[in-house]
Amino acid sequence: MSIEITETLGPDDLTSLSPTADAAERYRRRVRESLETGWRFAGLHVSPGAGSVRTLLASPFGATHLAGVALAAGCVPSIVDLAPAANWDEREAHDLFGIGFTGHLPLRPLADHDDRVDPIDGAAWTVPVTGTDAYQVAVGPIHAGVIESGHFRFHLVGDRILHLDARLFYKHRGLELAAVGAQLEQGTGYAARACAACAVTNSVAYAHAAEQALGLVPTAELARVRTVLLELERLWNHLNDIAAVCAGVGLAAGNNRFAAFTDRARRVNAAVGGHRFGFGTVRVGGSDLGLGRGQVAAVRADLGELRQEVTTSWRELLFNASFAERLPGVGTLSADQARQLGTVGPAARAAGLAQDVRSISPRLAYTGFEPVVPERALGDVQARFEQRALELWQTFDLLDALLDRPLVPAAGEPGGSARQIGVGRVESPRGATSCVVERDGSRIARMRLRTGSYANWPSVAAAAPGNLLPDFPLINKSFELCYSCADR
Repeated sequence: MSIEITETLGPDDLTSLSPTADAAERYRRRVRESLETGWRFAGLHVSPGAGSVRTLLASPFGATHLAGVALAAGCVPSIVDLAPAANWDEREAHDLFGIGFTGHLPLRPLADHDDRVDPIDGAAWTVPVTGTDAYQVAVGPIHAGVIESGHFRFHLVGDRILHLDARLFYKHRGLELAAVGAQLEQGTGYAARACAACAVTNSVAYAHAAEQALGLVPTAELARVRTVLLELERLWNHLNDIAAVCAGVGLAAGNNRFAAFTDRARRVNAAVGGHRFGFGTVRVGGSDLGLGRGQVAAVRADLGELRQEVTTSWRELLFNASFAERLPGVGTLSADQARQLGTVGPAARAAGLAQDVRSISPRLAYTGFEPVVPERALGDVQARFEQRALELWQTFDLLDALLDRPLVPAAGEPGGSARQIGVGRVESPRGATSCVVERDGSRIARMRLRTGSYANWPSVAAAAPGNLLPDFPLINKSFELCYSCADR
């Protein structure tokens, strides 16, 4: 069913920014009332000039709203008691901009790598865990695999995990602040480099935000082209994630098979857009991508052949008893936990939360799209594994329908008044990615990119307690989040 979206975002929609106690209470009340009526926390960022904090809220039907509050004596009220998903956003804003969040105690370091781990010190980045026979195991930040840096500090009794602290941001590149002052059309370059695995998603989210600020909407053809690129990106990511789960249980044959499928899907990306990871395929205001009838037919044939082979290999995994027995009951994230933590994407759907931004994306070609969840939506490794397969078949179907004719260059068109702030929300392979763009004329005044991986990292920590330490690599791979999204 097509949903008419009313976008409420605009300068007049910002909650009062006067630095008064009344304004602070209005800010919290607006957030609380929005959450109570089904809206979700979708991000928090510091405004240009660091004079205020803005919280992005998203309705179940796609509308967005920014609730803002000005700093008073360098502080704003915390909302983590209302929206636990704001935890990382507030901690990052504190570390990068020196802003205090009243009521957020202890305000532990996140991007600021203070090395204190003394559990007596409330400002240390770790959470104190004590008890008979409790001890710590530190893993990382350097790992054996070819991955980015991340430190996992486990509190254990025997091999049983009591608590996990995760620390990322080791190679924070400052892409958001580097983008300030650039022309709006240059912003996709900064957004894409946040993460190669979601380069298209991040670029489209940025493009939508910039176009909303400029008063532009995509034509039907531009929406179709971008949707094709997004689903091609989702295809190789889900294949890669299935390979990762196979690696997590030591099934080398499954890992190698699905890694080969991943590479083939990336080659399809290159055939369509000229780059295996989709770099340079998205621009603000239009698309230069073009594929003739013969090229589109060749791509569809490649995808059809890939689908047949993936289907056969998936069935072989299901009939591998020793593999299947390793997945149930490991790394469980309940629906209540997912709801509280703001979990997004396949991880949320595997816990039974049927939420997918694709079903409320009027700027993309997802008409009639409905999210799917597994029959056994228990939020464990098995459910997240099965969720990938369900979405793979959806993606193959979407691509087959969208690639029924040539792709031609397309442009945006006027579709509303220009505004100071624009928002883009796109479903990445790991969940909802939000981008807020504040502009100063034709230049970027502030860019905030909050990816699906960024939103989901706290959920990995929540899924670990109660499990055995040797199972953590499998739990981690079942989420298969990006470290680079925190290093942006």
